[in-house]
Amino acid sequence: MDYIITSKDNTRIKELRKLLQKKYRDKSGTFLIEGFHLLEEAVKSGAEIRQVFVEEGKENRVRNLSNWFSVTSEVLKSLSETESPQGVVAEVVKGQSKVKLGGKILILENVQDPGNVGTLIRTADAAGFDGVVCFGKTADIYSPKVLRATQGSNFHIPVEIDKEADFSKFTNLLVSTLSKDSIDYREVHLEEFALVVGNEGQGVSDAAVSAASQLIHIPIPGHAESLNVAVAAGILMFSL
Repeated sequence: MDYIITSKDNTRIKELRKLLQKKYRDKSGTFLIEGFHLLEEAVKSGAEIRQVFVEEGKENRVRNLSNWFSVTSEVLKSLSETESPQGVVAEVVKGQSKVKLGGKILILENVQDPGNVGTLIRTADAAGFDGVVCFGKTADIYSPKVLRATQGSNFHIPVEIDKEADFSKFTNLLVSTLSKDSIDYREVHLEEFALVVGNEGQGVSDAAVSAASQLIHIPIPGHAESLNVAVAAGILMFSL
């Protein structure tokens, strides 16, 4: 583009800034990504990129894209929730992800910390899982904090949002919880399964426990009462 957007009150910028809020992301069907790494992952995945806003002086990194705009560092900062924006913000159209049954699936039940959700998606991608399903009040997968934590894995692995929390469609449902009926995860040997991890404070729901094919846990020989959900799920995903 031949001009630089210098005002945070520019109409295009004001509309884009709304996407930092979930209600506007839901309404528009788009979301924001920040940083050249996430932009590159979006491009490689074939995601539909609606518009790109790049910090002045870094235009060469987006010249192969269409519909990009140069902005000042202050304007770019107004589109970000971080103190030091990473040079570019883009508006991306939400995909219609549908996780296919079978294979290895991670189910997040009411996991509310955005950093945990993003890390769980990234770890599922790294562990070669076939998809992630988000149940109930799990943090919005399109929030900036979740997207930063995914490091682009949201563009590589199907992530489905299912508010109804229907466990019945999954076979070999493994539910991570410590109870008298749970077994050491190392006793489980399955080629296909769905692994359920729950809320940071409350754990998995009674519905998940009732639907489980098997309850599993990670033995903790030390004094800590529990593990962070992302750490626990990482151990399980790479080990099962």
